[in-house]
Amino acid sequence: MSQNNLFENTQNAFALKSDSELERAYFLFKMISNEPLVRIGTAVTNFAIKAHLPVQGLIRATVFDHFCGGVSEEDCMPVVDKMFTKGVCSVLDYSVEGKEEEAQFDAVLQKTLELLEFADEKDAMPFGVFKPTGFGRFLIWQKKTEGTPLTTEEEAEWQRIEERFDIVCKKAYDCDVAVLIDGEESWMQDAADELVSKMMRKYNKEKAIVYNTLQLYRHDRLEYLNKLHEEAKVYDFKIGVKIVRGAYMEKENDRAEEKGYPTPICKDKAHTDQNFNDTMRYTLEHLDDISVFIGTHNEESSYLAMDIMSELNIDKNDSRVWFGQLYGMSDHISFNIANEGYNVAKYLPFGPVRDVMPYLIRRAEENTSVAGQTSRELNLLSKEKKRRKL
Repeated sequence: MSQNNLFENTQNAFALKSDSELERAYFLFKMISNEPLVRIGTAVTNFAIKAHLPVQGLIRATVFDHFCGGVSEEDCMPVVDKMFTKGVCSVLDYSVEGKEEEAQFDAVLQKTLELLEFADEKDAMPFGVFKPTGFGRFLIWQKKTEGTPLTTEEEAEWQRIEERFDIVCKKAYDCDVAVLIDGEESWMQDAADELVSKMMRKYNKEKAIVYNTLQLYRHDRLEYLNKLHEEAKVYDFKIGVKIVRGAYMEKENDRAEEKGYPTPICKDKAHTDQNFNDTMRYTLEHLDDISVFIGTHNEESSYLAMDIMSELNIDKNDSRVWFGQLYGMSDHISFNIANEGYNVAKYLPFGPVRDVMPYLIRRAEENTSVAGQTSRELNLLSKEKKRRKL
């Protein structure tokens, strides 16, 4: 491995954290490392927010400020500017989830357009982002994916979903800001894939503006990318993909078991890792056709990406290759890769504290369930605390 101790550098990793922020991060991950505590904490927090108890200040001062940029885009700017001094860009992610009303979908559309305009003026913000279910009901996506006929009302809903997608992708194209479209559950994803490739055909003529997300814990995704690549050659468009391991594993396996179909998920972590790395290599070997956003908290995959780039003589700052991590996690990867001159962007969630809670709870649960994630954060933080004492 070329730089196999790059991620050990905690001085770079935590350069932006004050001593008190370092302590807070350590305290948080210490709490998260205790699974029963996470479960109790989650239940208590949910109850407190629903009962309108005054917990927002406490949440804001601890878990919210660690994993989120602020309550509004303006509120995020100090974080965005600060990270940019270290060469790390931001993807502002309006993390309000699970809406079901047309008015709410229109509000998310409005917010997404505002964020693209906001990003248009700032070098520190190279991407916009949205979730397909932010623009329309999950049920509609599911029925489209399953090929179930839609009612007349649902057809009208689907038309509005398509319109929202088109409005955002056109805006991204006009602003020249790429837009990352998140991946969701497999039983709605085919409809999303189809709509996203339609947008690529329309707006990715010169370069990748519209990016789809491949969740590579699904064993069929590299095959899907191959098909998309064939389609891109026929219709002469560029592909944008964000590659991630995936976020809905337990849900996917449970549903497959319950409904009696083979799970779309790779049979174990080793196969997922292999699938991720193979797909990453495929994108890097076809950069003339495919731009890639490598979303990973995995050290091996990050080293491998840098090795492949050097093997293929791809410039570190080639605009078609980005590395990405979530804000509040894996700073040892983000800041050290950025320090080497690669393109790095942190996903920076924001929104009103109570609306962002489902996102934060998912992060806490994810950190508890991903083996080694929390202990790795703790080790790095304590290493940096010791370094500063000396």
